Amino acid sequence: MARVGTTTDYSRIRHWIEERGGHPARIQNAPDSETVRVDFTSEPLEEISWDEFFEGFDGSRLAFLHRTKAQDDAARLGRIVRRRRHH
Repeated sequence: MARVGTTTDYSRIRHWIEERGGHPARIQNAPDSETVRVDFTSEPLEEISWDEFFEGFDGSRLAFLHRTKAQDDAARLGRIVRRRRHH
């Protein structure tokens, strides 16, 4: 059974993405930080540095939702989501 988890830990996020051949990106010519993405394809995204990625990640209060255990360790089930607010 697959498990999913959410993290804001930079090293875990970077490791998960790089293990699957991805890199940080944003929509080309995007003016704001909310446009950070993970790119596994050749879509029209602009590759950016990890520092730029995590600046936008924190600035937009995002988290990374990802598969933590699966039969296929290379599964690309991962996406950027809004962080939950703590009351």
